[in-house]
Amino acid sequence: MRKLKILALMHDVLVPPEDGVGYDGDVDWKMEYDVTVTLRDLGHEVFCLGVADELAPIREKVESWQPHIVLNLLEDFYNIPTFDQNVVSYLELLRVPYTGCNPRGLMLARDKALSKKLLAYHRVPSAEFAVFPIGRKVRRSQRLKFPLIVKSLVKEASAGLSQASIVDSDEKLVERVRFMHEHIGTDAIAEQYIDGRELYVGVIGNHRLQVFPVWELLFKNWPEDAARIATDRVKSSRAYQKKRGITTEEAADLAPALVESLQRVCKRVYRDLGLSGYARIDLRLSAEGKFYVLEANPNPQLAYGEDFAESAERAGVSYADLIQRIVNLGLSWRPERSAAPQ
Repeated sequence: MRKLKILALMHDVLVPPEDGVGYDGDVDWKMEYDVTVTLRDLGHEVFCLGVADELAPIREKVESWQPHIVLNLLEDFYNIPTFDQNVVSYLELLRVPYTGCNPRGLMLARDKALSKKLLAYHRVPSAEFAVFPIGRKVRRSQRLKFPLIVKSLVKEASAGLSQASIVDSDEKLVERVRFMHEHIGTDAIAEQYIDGRELYVGVIGNHRLQVFPVWELLFKNWPEDAARIATDRVKSSRAYQKKRGITTEEAADLAPALVESLQRVCKRVYRDLGLSGYARIDLRLSAEGKFYVLEANPNPQLAYGEDFAESAERAGVSYADLIQRIVNLGLSWRPERSAAPQ
């Protein structure tokens, strides 16, 4: 394996200290530290570049340092989630390889309404939904049945998500949509709430895909009357996770035929949305055994011990091998040969 010069792009507030001082598993920069340290342990030279709201530093470093590949760990740009696709487009214009998903796949996956329409065209099972833009009156179609769950149209699903996000009347729907508009600052999407198990399926590859074992978000110490959903606190607060016994593990008691069906559909979603690199597909499984695709998450959390890395390890891919494979996929990706979803 040849030694590579890797330019790691990350948010400026998440650049880890080179000596790792303060690392205890609860730091905000855990993923950035885990990935870059692993690459250095593999023998690569890694430079961490903190990115705020300017593209010029990226170009300057690419031109002066001439990296073999850019490691893209950004989740947004200028604090706008959909702008991450523009950074990747910029890297393509600079003619430098990068890790993770291509800009077209990011655009399709980030827009929940557009991705759901594409998946519906391909007959992928998903819940009914409606979009409520800022500045428009909230009118619910009769085909959209309660209960509903209200989310941001473009931000990560947990943004602004709480138990109050599940509504069972038009009055509560109007109230929650207004909350998303005023406090999150984006259009809202309301979809039928599927009461059941929350499942995650990791997929990696460009054209030849590998699907990891089905993973599940578990709530081991949860109030009986509360919905089991991945709220902002569930995803981001380690203290809350410990208190409520929230963890992810390989999904138990799933029939082999169901597992095969889940993994096959997730590969279809990956291809239908034109994704590349690596992604996690989120689903809900109802008590009746019917599953629904919620969304696709390109470039998911890569920290050691998180669900994507854990499911990869269960499939026989060590953490170091996973990170190296992601780099290799970036080196082999050819934007000019991939003008349309496969």
